[in-house]
Amino acid sequence: MENDIESDGSSAYRAPAVKRTIEIIELISVSDTGLSLSEIAHSLGYNKSSIYGIIQVLLKEKVLNRSSRDKKLFLGPKIVDVSLKSWNYLKIIKKVQPILNELRDLTGETVFLGAQSNDRILIMATADATNPIKISAPPGTTMPLFAGGVGKVFLSGMAEADSISLIRKFGLQQFTPDSITDEQQYLAALHLAREQGYGMDNGEYMSGVIAIAAGLNNLRGLPLAVWIVSVATSMNSAKTDIFIGEIKNFASRLRASLDE
Repeated sequence: MENDIESDGSSAYRAPAVKRTIEIIELISVSDTGLSLSEIAHSLGYNKSSIYGIIQVLLKEKVLNRSSRDKKLFLGPKIVDVSLKSWNYLKIIKKVQPILNELRDLTGETVFLGAQSNDRILIMATADATNPIKISAPPGTTMPLFAGGVGKVFLSGMAEADSISLIRKFGLQQFTPDSITDEQQYLAALHLAREQGYGMDNGEYMSGVIAIAAGLNNLRGLPLAVWIVSVATSMNSAKTDIFIGEIKNFASRLRASLDE
């Protein structure tokens, strides 16, 4: 019986569509500004018609994202979601879950750990609040990069030129009446988050919800952050100050745990 797969690849069947798909993903992955269909075709030496269908499938499956402003293509959340379901992802969850649970038990509020993927935030792990009224989302859920306090943490961890580039590329969306949509005001908020070591929002992403976040400083190249989410009516200034101290403390603990 003939072998189905040649070990050295010398005579293995190579599907053109598969090869082109891999080339497209690899090309986009190394672009800082995204690529148009024309730019991809030109760089790879293909006709636009020969890769148009592939790109449409990749967009449908969320392997790629397209900017609504300039139609440039970026890697989508599916890439991060799949890559994080690897042994490294499982190892991260095994290490961080007890620490997230401890912070949840201490605050009584929902705690999340997430990673940045281009213009999205992927929730990797969660510890649900013990309070009957709570904010909850399962691992695998994605959020916009500019979502409240956690978005400020990720963007403030970048060089200012990079954060400005993303702001202008994707735009500052008005999620609620309290969302910051002015570029200069948002940059000032990023500066404050960078200076204080945490990001916070009060109803900027979800009305009536407070989020306090701290970054893990791009651990091993993967931008990670931890954040607490609470219903605003259960918070006061003293409680907020306590939560800020705890989120910074637990971010340091998470960082140390994942560095081991």
